[in-house]
Amino acid sequence: MEKKRILIIASFAKSLIWFRGDFIKHLIQNGYHVFTAAPEYTDADLKALKLIGAVPIEFNLQRTGLNPFKDLKSISELKSIIKDNKIDLVFPYTVKPVIYGSMAANGCKVPVISLITGLGYTFTGLSFKAKTLQRINELLYKLSIRKNKVIVFQNTDDHQLFLDRNVISKQQKVAFVSGSGVNLNQFTFSEKNVTEHVSFLLVARLIEEKGIKLYLGAAKILKSKYPKAEFHLIGSTGTTPSAISKDEINELHEQGVIVFHGRQSRIEEHLHKRDVFVLPSYYREGLPRTTLEACACGNPIITTDSVGCREAVREGINGFLIEPRNLEALINRMEYFITHPEKIKEMGINSRIYAEERFDVNIINNDLLQIIKSVI
Repeated sequence: MEKKRILIIASFAKSLIWFRGDFIKHLIQNGYHVFTAAPEYTDADLKALKLIGAVPIEFNLQRTGLNPFKDLKSISELKSIIKDNKIDLVFPYTVKPVIYGSMAANGCKVPVISLITGLGYTFTGLSFKAKTLQRINELLYKLSIRKNKVIVFQNTDDHQLFLDRNVISKQQKVAFVSGSGVNLNQFTFSEKNVTEHVSFLLVARLIEEKGIKLYLGAAKILKSKYPKAEFHLIGSTGTTPSAISKDEINELHEQGVIVFHGRQSRIEEHLHKRDVFVLPSYYREGLPRTTLEACACGNPIITTDSVGCREAVREGINGFLIEPRNLEALINRMEYFITHPEKIKEMGINSRIYAEERFDVNIINNDLLQIIKSVI
């Protein structure tokens, strides 16, 4: 019997390896022929995908903003890819691939399983632009995904929002997975040693919505009170309206308040060296990959009691949840670990247990495989 052909659509080529590489391998090992569609592959991206057995195909996609002419071209290109490669199932993730991939597939009468990985800036921002984009995206979601065979969510909050906003109906078939999962063989457990040099780490895009300014503010206050504590930051600065100033970050680095590492590829090495992972995000997350990786490596977690983020914490067991945008609460929880360093080891062990129980990539990929089998 000929192998079923699955097309995975992404807006960022590298994410196909970073976040979906294990999933692609799992599909291929289970007898599927996997194609990937994304804009602007690098030679390294193409090599990595071909190495695991996928067939990468490039298409044009404007990752940000709305341009009707370019967006219609993206849909047309995706239709051609689906037809030319005789695709049996389309699997898009992130906003634009879900919307345009669903439109293209529905136009070709090919079944779609769409993965909602978080609703991001347009459902978080309070500016006029953000609210306008939110209304447009709601309409586009309504037009595109209602015919999809299954809509997969990473948290129940996003599902409820789609119901409340009438984006989908209660009759729509949905499923839930715990994020993209984490490879427990790559992100291995490292038991924390209790010292007075308690170190914190935040890994994220350097935008306000990720809570970067809150983290920097907490670091300033705690560093003056506990000079031996360390506050590490990993991420790249950007040009979006809410991007944190590189000058501000560099100044704090030069003052010794924080240790700024810039963009890094082997995050697991940094997680092993640091004690506590912090993500004070108020961005509308799906389920942040970084918190799952931190759990797997045995770091206690401090994050917000908000959409997506709260999924990574068992309160008081492997970390703490704080109110979004609450600097005082963040300082209090970070200070708790400085004054109770013995809790780092205990909560870190609990983080690893939680990762093994819920976030193992093999569990997530098997769940997705069963959903796919139910459709084709």
